[in-house]
Amino acid sequence: MAARIPRDIEFSMATLYDTLGVPAHATDEEIKRAYRKAAMKWHPDRNHGAEDTARAAFQEIKDAYAILSDAEQRKVYDTVYAEQMSAFEAELSGRRREQAERDAAARAADEAAYAEMVSIAIRFADEGHNRDVLFGVLLGRQCEPQRAAQIADSVAALQAARREEAELAQQKRHARKAARNAKAQHGAAQQPESEPAEAAEAGATSADTATDTAQTAARHGHHDAPHAGRAQQPKRDEAATDMHPASALSNLWLQFLNGLKF
Repeated sequence: MAARIPRDIEFSMATLYDTLGVPAHATDEEIKRAYRKAAMKWHPDRNHGAEDTARAAFQEIKDAYAILSDAEQRKVYDTVYAEQMSAFEAELSGRRREQAERDAAARAADEAAYAEMVSIAIRFADEGHNRDVLFGVLLGRQCEPQRAAQIADSVAALQAARREEAELAQQKRHARKAARNAKAQHGAAQQPESEPAEAAEAGATSADTATDTAQTAARHGHHDAPHAGRAQQPKRDEAATDMHPASALSNLWLQFLNGLKF
């Protein structure tokens, strides 16, 4: 089982190869040359005034070369290092995941608190309170000053925009209503003037019709005259037939007397 990696070196997993400044696939000759170069650079005798730092670095270089210059120790080191790296990466991944979860939970809580503060500010703004009152209410709800000022400014601006929009909509409704009323009044004012004109037009049409009828009768009058005479004759006969009975008896008596004379 791989050993647990200390927290203080979890982000400084420097290898022996890094100490000598060579890659993990370096040859023995490359490791030897790198060791000589690093030893000369960090030898205490060559770092006056920083002997302690140079001595610690020089010791690390010697230890790294001692392991990597030996084939068996290098093999063991590579194996152990691979296991440690695997465990380190797994532990680091777990820590990052836990941190991400904590961050997500913290963001959710912060967003919920922010939404609650905004809701409170909107409620007081709907009741007619100004920006300063909103700011004071939020401070009283343990909201930090910077956030309280931001929310108060935003909500106050939102309410002002809503009021302006409502007023504009009301003005538009009044304008449309006034336009409809004016149109209705204009139509009512024009109606009495149109009725006489329509009556005159109807009268003119009737007169024209009568004139046309009379002209037509005049044109066909000579053709209808004989028929008119014949139509009047029965009227005279009917008049004679309808004579008073006394007159009829007088006529018969006269005829009788005349017959006696002869």
